[in-house]
Amino acid sequence: MNTKMLTMGAMALAMMTGSALAAGNTSALDDPATMSPFFTDAGMKTLRSEADFKTAWMAMKPDEKKAVLKDCGDTTLNKSHADFCAMAKKMGG
Repeated sequence: MNTKMLTMGAMALAMMTGSALAAGNTSALDDPATMSPFFTDAGMKTLRSEADFKTAWMAMKPDEKKAVLKDCGDTTLNKSHADFCAMAKKMGG
């Protein structure tokens, strides 16, 4: 009985750890739900005008803005989102 409980506990811990590690690699800059209001196209290549960008930025929750600005501060993420990050920093950072 003890062996069975220990095995089940180890399996549960392994599954929870794997989920936590997988979730830790997400970026607000790669989330289509967060980013789509800032772009004119579905491929998210063309930014909206500055006025439209500001409207979308002001509609975001403060914690969402903070996450975006944090990710824009990461040099690796910033390379692939340079135009967006420049505009985001201009709006709130």
